[in-house]
Amino acid sequence: MSDKKDKDEKPGKKKGKGLMVKALAAVGLVGAGGGGAFGLVQAGVIGGGGHEKAHEDNTPKLIRKGEEDPYAPASAGGHGEGGGAAYVEGEGGSEYRTAYFQFAEPFTSNLKNSPALVQLALACSTRRDGRVLMWLKEHELAIRSALLVVLADTPEQDVATPEGKKRLQDRMTAAINKVLTEKEGFGGVDRVYFKSFLVQ
Repeated sequence: MSDKKDKDEKPGKKKGKGLMVKALAAVGLVGAGGGGAFGLVQAGVIGGGGHEKAHEDNTPKLIRKGEEDPYAPASAGGHGEGGGAAYVEGEGGSEYRTAYFQFAEPFTSNLKNSPALVQLALACSTRRDGRVLMWLKEHELAIRSALLVVLADTPEQDVATPEGKKRLQDRMTAAINKVLTEKEGFGGVDRVYFKSFLVQ
């Protein structure tokens, strides 16, 4: 009879241990899953309600005329000696204020498949807050490099016509915004302007 009693007890003990192991494994998986989900939310892979808002807040905002710009650079009052930023608020046109950034030095480059050289002084505009102006100043070297590539890829006949110059302005605007997007996650430049334009 004692053999039968021992046999009866063993399956019960194994079954009890099996349930306990399964319960601990389930608790572990739930904990790991919750921790994993928390990690994914923090990384912005899923959910991310707070992270989307934080990213949105980092986007430079349009500034209406007369509205204070919380990111206005200290040098925004004028161009200074070597370039910089200036704000203009005209009566007509857009409801948004326009800020201009003037590149400190002129650009000189060969033209595509031509012995001709082009030299020009540039400025660009934004209707967004002062962060765009700060980024233009901070990344001026990378922007200059990108603009010189655009100039070197411009045929001589393009700089001889108003339509060609307009296409060049559009390509330069896109090049600046590409650099700013790569560096800061957002472009913000509306247009490039020629301050001087000389072809030799």
